[in-house]
Amino acid sequence: MVFLESGKKEGLLIDRCTILVNKKILVTGATGFIGSSLVKKLASTDDEVFILVRKSSDLSSLSDVLHKVHLVYGDITDRASLDSALQGIDLVYHSAGLTYMGDKKNALLYKINVDGTRNILDAATLAGVKRVVHVSSITAVGIAFDKKPVDESVVWNFHSISLEYARTKHLSEIEVANAIKRGLDCVIVNPAFVFGAGDINFNAGRIIKDIYNKRLPFYPLGGICVVDVEIVADTIITAMEKGKTGERYILGGENVSYKQLADTISRITGAPKVHFPLPFWSARILKSALDLYKNKNRISKLFNMSMFRVASHFLYFDSSKATRELNMQYQPHEHSIRNAYEWYRDRDMLN
Repeated sequence: MVFLESGKKEGLLIDRCTILVNKKILVTGATGFIGSSLVKKLASTDDEVFILVRKSSDLSSLSDVLHKVHLVYGDITDRASLDSALQGIDLVYHSAGLTYMGDKKNALLYKINVDGTRNILDAATLAGVKRVVHVSSITAVGIAFDKKPVDESVVWNFHSISLEYARTKHLSEIEVANAIKRGLDCVIVNPAFVFGAGDINFNAGRIIKDIYNKRLPFYPLGGICVVDVEIVADTIITAMEKGKTGERYILGGENVSYKQLADTISRITGAPKVHFPLPFWSARILKSALDLYKNKNRISKLFNMSMFRVASHFLYFDSSKATRELNMQYQPHEHSIRNAYEWYRDRDMLN
């Protein structure tokens, strides 16, 4: 990381490059899918890497690099715990957050995604942190209602489908904007739907597991933007180095319909193809009927109305800004699906 400073020497104005050697870096959300991939890459450098964890945190996703990082105990929802955690820290990657597509955890979503972000930004400002990269979400960007991929300039329109997760991610970016006004150097990245190796909690990978196990006999009529976790982690690091203060960068890849995605998963895993399209209006009727079905485990957990409503829209994105300014790489969606599937298969995690 190179920080440009201006200074005077013998009456002359000069440009001076202050190069931070062995930077002290703190990562929140380090045990998550994106966070763990990010930490593994950072741990291979000469920088000192600190990860903010709770006493109860499951560290299994980082088992191979725990000897290379420092554990710092704290919680983004506990403001007091962050002051000591950030002392002496140069750079912060804030990737902690709650991902939940439903309406039963609204208060917790706000506490973690909004209040937690405000807490980490306030603590970073007080500690003199030089830069923060805030890992947001494409739900804080918007929906492509006409199927034309949207970019960072779109006016947030997720309120039209009333998803609290999206609202809290949008509000967290407002917290970042406020922190920038107070003098903190921040960059925002907005990952799309992230697939790949290491998704131990089956975030995006749930759809792979459920199609493989024949638990998803239908597909929604919308589409998503697919990106590999390795590309996301690499680009987040580049955002810390090259991203412009106050700018947001969509980290996406190929835009595909759910039918295309399901066909790809079936082809790669050898599972039967998913043949039945399911419009949102009929999904509501089917869900009511399935709620009476005793063996609910035979149907994917992805089939809830909040998630299915989102999946009935097109979350297509234009990632050219990140490609242009952050040198983000591109891989077709088959690459990410294959990486994820083979990682699960080799660890016998699909049954």
